[in-house]
Amino acid sequence: MASDTNLTAIRATAPADAGEKTVFKILLTISFCHLLNDTLQSLIPAIYPLLKNSFHLDFGQVGLIALTLQLTASILQPLVGLYTDRRPQPYSLAVGMGISLAGLLALALAPSYATVLAAAALMGIGSAVFHPESSRVARMASGGQHGMAQSLFQVGGNAGSALGPLLAAFVLTKGQGSLAWFSFLAFFGIVLLANIGTWTKHHKSYFPKSFTADPASLAAMPRVHAALPTGKIALSLAILVALMFSKFFYLASLMSYYTFYLMGKFHVSLQSAQLHLFIFLGAVAAGTIIGGPVGDKIGRKYVIWVSILGVLPFTLLLPYSNLFWTSVLSVIIGLILASAFSAILVYAQELLPGRIGAVSGLFFGFAFGLGGIGAAFLGKLVDLTSLNFVYHLCSFLPAIGILTAFLPNLEPAKAKSPSPQKTTA
Repeated sequence: MASDTNLTAIRATAPADAGEKTVFKILLTISFCHLLNDTLQSLIPAIYPLLKNSFHLDFGQVGLIALTLQLTASILQPLVGLYTDRRPQPYSLAVGMGISLAGLLALALAPSYATVLAAAALMGIGSAVFHPESSRVARMASGGQHGMAQSLFQVGGNAGSALGPLLAAFVLTKGQGSLAWFSFLAFFGIVLLANIGTWTKHHKSYFPKSFTADPASLAAMPRVHAALPTGKIALSLAILVALMFSKFFYLASLMSYYTFYLMGKFHVSLQSAQLHLFIFLGAVAAGTIIGGPVGDKIGRKYVIWVSILGVLPFTLLLPYSNLFWTSVLSVIIGLILASAFSAILVYAQELLPGRIGAVSGLFFGFAFGLGGIGAAFLGKLVDLTSLNFVYHLCSFLPAIGILTAFLPNLEPAKAKSPSPQKTTA
């Protein structure tokens, strides 16, 4: 007889996966909407130098903007995920994009530093509503290829994060008010997400319910791993959080302060620094697509191991490099490090089957929260020391990847011989 954990996993995954094909139309649309959402979000760090000059901010105040944006997203995302696990809201994605639109317009018109913080909070709330539910939609449309679906979904977000600085370099030359032009992207996203809401509303797995399956259907279902003890699950989740700390604290040093680092160390122009940031974020977007499909084939643990610990030699070299090698190493770091998140997220979903929204919200929340805390902490540390010192310190963070050795391999449970009687779960 199956355990309660495995029955929960079957109930959560079988209707969505058994006998279904991957719905690439939905996957590509939700990935594109992720691109739009994260393009809007990435405009804030892209205009940090502009805001710093306009409002006469120090690095600590710049970090506080990032902290406000990321914490509003990180605190709310697990709560949104828990709520939608129990009470699905198919049109919440469009609502989330609408909140981001309001934050964008507030940022474009902000007359003071306090208004900038309020606008950043609104954009964080919009992101909090968007990510858990959109991750669920990607899984629903995956046809069982969960890693591939999450990677495709993530690459949209990373591409959007890369586009923000590029667009900022050419569009925002007329000042802060030109941010309002990006509202057209938000309107477009709202239309697309409303259509996705209609699709999810009519998808048979969206509203959880029991089902009856004969032995042949059960045999065709994707196998879930054997149930792990609660303590082992808790330890595994703690390790995943530590790995995310390593990844997103390091990314915070690059995403928030890379332009300042390049301008200060190599005396490049703001526009040139933003183009270098775009190249790095483009490498992150390209690397993201690798982790999920490879994890589907060889296992998530191995992808996490290579992605986190494997980037260590390159991060250690970065602070000692000239401009050319800094650009090259940033691309290598982005490619390797980016593959971790999809693998971590799907691994966590497999640890806690049936809690897709909560797990997605929790880990997206950690991603945003750790990035925001990292940006604020590192900004204050820069004020006390220097950017060079911070980049030397952060170069050791990927060493935390050694903890991957303590993660269990989530091997599929062995199939049992089917019984002639029908089984109801």
